[in-house]
Amino acid sequence: MTVGIEALNVYCGLAALPLPDLFDGRGLDRARLDNLMMERRSVGLPFEDPVTNAVNAALPLIEALAPAERNRIELLVTSTESGIDYSKSVASYVHHHLGLPAGCRVMEAKQACYAATGAMQLAAGYLASGMSPGAKALVIATDVAVVDEYAEYAEPATGHGAAALLIGDDPRIMALDPGAFGLHSHETLDSARPLPDLDIADADRSLFAYLDGLSHSYADYSGRVEGVDFAATFDRLVLHTPFAGLVRAAHRKLMRERTGADPAEVEADFARRVAPSLVYPRTVGNLCSGSVYLALASTVDNAPPGGPERVGLYSYGSGCAAEFLSGVVGPGAARELAPLRIRERLDARRLISFEEYTRLLKESRRCLVPRRERRIEVEQWSEYLATPGRPDRLLVLTGVEDYHRRYTWR
Repeated sequence: MTVGIEALNVYCGLAALPLPDLFDGRGLDRARLDNLMMERRSVGLPFEDPVTNAVNAALPLIEALAPAERNRIELLVTSTESGIDYSKSVASYVHHHLGLPAGCRVMEAKQACYAATGAMQLAAGYLASGMSPGAKALVIATDVAVVDEYAEYAEPATGHGAAALLIGDDPRIMALDPGAFGLHSHETLDSARPLPDLDIADADRSLFAYLDGLSHSYADYSGRVEGVDFAATFDRLVLHTPFAGLVRAAHRKLMRERTGADPAEVEADFARRVAPSLVYPRTVGNLCSGSVYLALASTVDNAPPGGPERVGLYSYGSGCAAEFLSGVVGPGAARELAPLRIRERLDARRLISFEEYTRLLKESRRCLVPRRERRIEVEQWSEYLATPGRPDRLLVLTGVEDYHRRYTWR
């Protein structure tokens, strides 16, 4: 059975901050902007949290389904580093607000920026088993950023939002190559979130773990897939994108290890096979486990395939877990993404000043801190909801009542 991604959407918020303004506001060295290869980053708002981001990413996919198809969603997995409870999953709220059927497995997965790929692979295996013919799964990677000036150069690379994947046996976006994957995992503390509003990171350890994970997971892939050639097998490459500059370094490393290409050939290969995947991430920042799927959407939209194209994907999560996998994107994938107007939504985000950013950050960081009661005056932030080009319907957080989170549609 062919299984893969039937539909894909991303939600990257309503506001964005130009990176030069953030560098200037924090007193960071602008010379290091070139290393990031980023232009803007998405910024969370006080009425957004992992639930709203997940629902707002998945809603267009659910609304596009016929009732009979919607009722075949038997598995919902939310992957997140931004859990809102030690027991109750983000997925339980998402299931309710998306109106999914009661006959659905609902759960949350956690492994830093890798969890969505792990959930997708497990979901694909379940669907391909034939245990429930015609069933579908919904995997949503959703996170909010909590870093501020203490994170130094990690702050500009941080994104905000969610990516939603509908998995099934009609993979109009990408059909997964059965059995074509490579894995590498080991324990390390390259980054973590030990408190709801505190991220910690060892930047050097994290960068080396990402690069090592790519080399080792690709080596495992090449041991499983006969005749694979890094330079020739994959028409496109899509990598987890904490920031675009790291993806450039990762591509260069693997080209040096696996091919005899000279620097000019490496640069040309990067421009052809990798650069289209970075168009959207360069304006959003790191979406954690949704990052690689934002990059996949970017590839499809910015380099529409004229025929079937094999894509090599690399997913990495701190802690750490890494996987290299592949799939085939068909010529109709760009047509499937077009109605979602991802580029238009990203361009429609309100560009804010550094002063606005710091004001919003103070409020939005509170969304993950457990409180018995909390009220959010959404009207106080109505100017952001009035942004032209925003989605017609958005779920927003209105508060917490006796630890029960409350939401409404705007």
